[in-house]
Amino acid sequence: MEEVISSTGNVFEDLGLSEPAERLAKAELARKIGEIITKRHLNQAEAAKLLGVDQPKVSNIMNGRLSGFSLEHLIHFLNMLGREVQIVVRPKLRSQATGGLKVVCA
Repeated sequence: MEEVISSTGNVFEDLGLSEPAERLAKAELARKIGEIITKRHLNQAEAAKLLGVDQPKVSNIMNGRLSGFSLEHLIHFLNMLGREVQIVVRPKLRSQATGGLKVVCA
């Protein structure tokens, strides 16, 4: 019988990848960018023009290939798509050893 291991809530951490909190944050921001592009019925070339990048970069975002993008780039793209991005700094939870990074999309 196989052992079942509970998720930490972050697939990147579960896979043992470096910087899992940042990877998850970037994935959430990219997901939101893709959602907005899809809801606006933009093709990748139209989205690229709006964001000031080339089409392959939009393709990378849409397909989760995010190594070439910083959190700042993704936040800027959301701004260009008419979204306000708020950064909230608060005390860590008592149950946490250190503070963390979390993206909440509305």
